[in-house]
Amino acid sequence: MTEVDVPQTRPPEPLSIHIVKASNLKLTKIDNGQRPSSGTSKGTKGDNVQITVKVEFGEKVLGESPKVDCVPDTPAEIDYTATLNCSFEDPLVLDEISYKPVVLTVTEVLPKEKKQKEEKTAQLGQCTVDLLPLVKGATKHHYNLVINPLPGSPLETIPPEGPKPEMEVVISVQESLLEGTQIDQGNLMTLTIESLYSTPESWTMTGSQYAYAAALPIPMSADKETPVVFANGALKPSIDKEPPNRQKKWAVPGSAQGNSIYIPESFLPPDNIDDEDGEFKSKDDREHRHTAETEKLRVSWNTERRCYLDSLATKSFQDKIAKCRYWPVEVMRLPQPAAAKGKKSQNANTVDDEGSISYHGVAFVNLAPLLYPGVKRIRGAYKVHAYTDHAMHEKTKRKTGFGEEAGKIAFNILNRNSASPFPKKAGKEGGEKKEKEVKKGASQTIKSDTGSEMEGQPPVNVEGQQYVDAKAYVMLEISLTRPLIPKRPPEELARRVAEYIPPRPLFPKRTDGAQRAVEDFHNQVGSVANLILDEFRDQFGDLLKVDDEPQTVEAMESRRQKLIYELNSSGKYFAFKEQLKYAVVKIVREKYLKTSAFEDRQELQTFLSELYVYLIDQMHVALGKFLALEDQAPIPKPLTDSAQLKHFAREAEVNGNYELATKYYQERIARNRNDPSHWFDYGTFCLYINDITKAEECFKECIAIDQKHLQGLLLYGVVCTLSERNEAAETFFEAATCVDPKSILAWTMLGLFYDAVNNEIGAEMAYLEANKLNQAAAVAEAKALRDDDVTKERLARGEHESEDKEVDHDQGGLAPPSVPDIKQPSPPSSDKPPTSARSGKGSVSDTRRMSASKRSDIHLRPEQSPQLQDNVGSKIKTESSTSRPGSHYKMGSQRGTPQPAEETEEPPIREPTPVPRCSIYMQTIEWLIEVKAVPFTERALAHELLSPMGGPTSGYHINYARLKLQKKEYKEAENSLDEALQFDYQNPDAWALMGHVKYMTNDVEASRDCYERTISFTSDAAEMHSIYLRLASIYLQEEKFSNAKNTFLMACKRSPSCVSWLGVGIACYRLGELAESEDALSEANILNNTDPEVWGYLSLVCLKTGRQLEAEQAYKYALKLNLSDYDLLTEIQHVQQDVGFGNPEF
Repeated sequence: MTEVDVPQTRPPEPLSIHIVKASNLKLTKIDNGQRPSSGTSKGTKGDNVQITVKVEFGEKVLGESPKVDCVPDTPAEIDYTATLNCSFEDPLVLDEISYKPVVLTVTEVLPKEKKQKEEKTAQLGQCTVDLLPLVKGATKHHYNLVINPLPGSPLETIPPEGPKPEMEVVISVQESLLEGTQIDQGNLMTLTIESLYSTPESWTMTGSQYAYAAALPIPMSADKETPVVFANGALKPSIDKEPPNRQKKWAVPGSAQGNSIYIPESFLPPDNIDDEDGEFKSKDDREHRHTAETEKLRVSWNTERRCYLDSLATKSFQDKIAKCRYWPVEVMRLPQPAAAKGKKSQNANTVDDEGSISYHGVAFVNLAPLLYPGVKRIRGAYKVHAYTDHAMHEKTKRKTGFGEEAGKIAFNILNRNSASPFPKKAGKEGGEKKEKEVKKGASQTIKSDTGSEMEGQPPVNVEGQQYVDAKAYVMLEISLTRPLIPKRPPEELARRVAEYIPPRPLFPKRTDGAQRAVEDFHNQVGSVANLILDEFRDQFGDLLKVDDEPQTVEAMESRRQKLIYELNSSGKYFAFKEQLKYAVVKIVREKYLKTSAFEDRQELQTFLSELYVYLIDQMHVALGKFLALEDQAPIPKPLTDSAQLKHFAREAEVNGNYELATKYYQERIARNRNDPSHWFDYGTFCLYINDITKAEECFKECIAIDQKHLQGLLLYGVVCTLSERNEAAETFFEAATCVDPKSILAWTMLGLFYDAVNNEIGAEMAYLEANKLNQAAAVAEAKALRDDDVTKERLARGEHESEDKEVDHDQGGLAPPSVPDIKQPSPPSSDKPPTSARSGKGSVSDTRRMSASKRSDIHLRPEQSPQLQDNVGSKIKTESSTSRPGSHYKMGSQRGTPQPAEETEEPPIREPTPVPRCSIYMQTIEWLIEVKAVPFTERALAHELLSPMGGPTSGYHINYARLKLQKKEYKEAENSLDEALQFDYQNPDAWALMGHVKYMTNDVEASRDCYERTISFTSDAAEMHSIYLRLASIYLQEEKFSNAKNTFLMACKRSPSCVSWLGVGIACYRLGELAESEDALSEANILNNTDPEVWGYLSLVCLKTGRQLEAEQAYKYALKLNLSDYDLLTEIQHVQQDVGFGNPEF
């Protein structure tokens, strides 16, 4: 091996712990009697006290400072430095530095008494130094640490309001412990085990006491895992309440005692249950958690353990989570180590008992959220299961757990922390024998727990099953300094979107230069010419209108002179010249590049002559353009706006006339190419007719105009998904969530995309975020409703008070305050097939019985949530008991209707948690059906069917039928609508869609019955226009012309179009109402003058009324526009033969 190939090992790095000074050590003021720690000292000599500081790291003593005199009210300058060598040969050295503290013990050196050979000392206090900043890459860190008094120390007598003794410490290294790649690719994991709640009933505070441990595997390298053990769990009663701000303990405190076992400035976060990532988050679980945390025993750890993961360990951790998202956290009970000194034989007899573990349980923590982009922390309550190898393998793909190894590690930790000399005095043989017996005892326990799996019998763990019976759960937290999957910032996503689709400026860039200067000159000449013409018309316009004689040269010259005189005398000539001056100056500068004065007069005259000729030529060009424009007829303003054109396009789309719909969409774009909604609507139409290429171009134009067009970004992502360009699709879906982070639609669409590419963790993250937003919207909506109720109550109370002022006080006295009406909550809708026609109230479908304009809004609105008050009566008891222990049957309604109570004191009113009106999938389905994104609609419907808030409801079946109608699968649509009508027989949307299905399958009679039933309901269907048109067309086929006329008029009143007015015209013509028919056909012709059928019926009307010229013109236009209705053409020709005119061929 050459010298170059030898890996370079970094030399050890000295880590300096510099103790600067100690302050507020006022010992002389409190040491007037006997020193509690010495027991013999009568006091101090003078006011000075000598102290030393011992520095320890783990089991190593790094040094002890020299004696330092402490003077009251003066900081003691210790100025001592201890060094800890950090060797990089051991890969676990950084991990050890991250979780072990440096313990500083302050010791008082007592003065010598007579005949005393050695000095006596008394420990005053301790503080711990956290080396974590150095592991994070810092080279220096400064601390001001509080010195915690030890038991029996005189520092304990310092009053709480007095200044606390402190020590100033500086830790430093010459070079950072982490190199650049280690900082960028490594990670620091923080594990926090809080408490085990709802312990088995057999655990008591009396009798034999035990130690409790928790353990979980952590990858320390690419192929090796090490169990991390929390061995300091203690069983506590319910009366021993946890403080609000619980401070975390060191996992390996070393020699620290008292309050020094706590990590400085490190507390457990008071998270809301809704923000947790674990289990036990439902309403019933919250009641159980409240009971477990306030009324039952618990095992408390409150311990934090840091783990440094290098790049390989981080990659291994990430891969294992991706392979199997569940991570085991094992909990167990251990016997307490022997605390009293005894004989070796006695200790040997207890080896088997001390080494065995019992009550072996395991919690399976879902670490998948750590693979969400940008997520660095998870925390929650996780259910404890009975440990078996079978369950371990099934959940985590691991053959066995770390129970045996964790039990030995925990027992060793407990032995080191206990006062028993047994672990230290055992000989070599005794130690080996003990280790074998410990292993044997643990193995037997595990074997008895797991059972015999070779015989195919289900594993049984009797003790562990008690966790399950008690519904035990463990609170824990796992956090990282850097997310495993970094989240792309909005700026990067916007840049990526701009790379795919460059933004297009709304207006062209303004370019200067010669061409621009000439164009400005033309515009100014045209403007001046227009002003001169106005002046000429004011002076001679009336004269020219009256005088019909030919104009002579003398008269024209006279008018010219008068005009020039008027311009000069009024000052307008000079105003026109000033108006042209700036344009001429720009031509001189930009075209001729003349920016300085001329030195030669001859050169100036030559330039002026050339400029004059050029300006005259350009003036004639400008006047030619101006006069040519004046001669053209003005373009009339369009009679229809963009919204009407969109309505006409949708109408043609429903009628299957895709060519006409394309024309309307393109006309909208032609009128305003800079409106992104025009391109978006045309793109959705192209998506409907399966023209993916053109749809992609439309969405590109939409995003180019507006880079933050939310729906355009989503649909372009859909198009990319259909084209299997998943990387680009992910970029656009993520960009949509950054454009509107509170959009339920955007997050749900991102989840549907991740489903399409089999990214289960990404889909879970997106759906979780969408559900949070949906719940937050429901809460905001409920709050708005409560605020409205409060406002109404105040107004009503104000009216009552104004009336009470008019009442005679002698007769009525004080009037009682008005109590608002309290609506009792309705029972929750199960959304099952009802037994009566009206049993569908409260179902999801009821929220959709509204107009099309309201249905297009996917966001939550107060009027769309009739079921927000559901489940109030049944849930208020649960929620009140969750927040207040021991309260039962107090409040029965949301507004606090008094109920029989066992206690005399009324608790505060607690509002129930609002329920969203529908799931995130249903909101997305409605939008997807509108934009015709069929593949994503099918996926969203599948999720809705499995959703706890969804299922096979009326709304699900209606939207499924709408999807099948788009795909022209009419049989499946009919079956789905039959199911929907079983839920809600009076749903107008279901009957309308059933009518469309029957209409498309040529079942005219059935479709007419469905349409008539739909329009007879008190509430309208989502889309009434197509219902009116199709029902009226059926009436025309059945020759019910009066009904057809009235139905077409209803369509015209609601949203007039060429088709609706044409129907009115046809019905009136068949009824013989020719004048009304002509008016209706004229309205239709105004809205669309290229409809050949309109011209055909106008020709019939003119033939009937004897107008030959108009009849021939209308007939020619009908033929020119390719009238394809053979029956109408035949009827026109017969009428022409009857009246003898109307056809130019006659």
